[in-house]
Amino acid sequence: MIHSRLSTKAQTTVPRAVRVALGLREGDTLAYRIEGDRVILTRAAAAPPDDPFATFTEWGDAADTKAYAGL
Repeated sequence: MIHSRLSTKAQTTVPRAVRVALGLREGDTLAYRIEGDRVILTRAAAAPPDDPFATFTEWGDAADTKAYAGL
């Protein structure tokens, strides 16, 4: 069993063995699932990158996609 301590600010350090097992790195997001009196900790799926042109459908043709591909 692996343990960690809760600070006065309700913070804890994820033990190295857990970080290695989940492949966690700085900046990763964790997901918690509560099942009765247990909590399941997993690595959250990475969010897809934001598309700055997603709301501008008038710029959605093939020529615009090619022109703005490097941005």
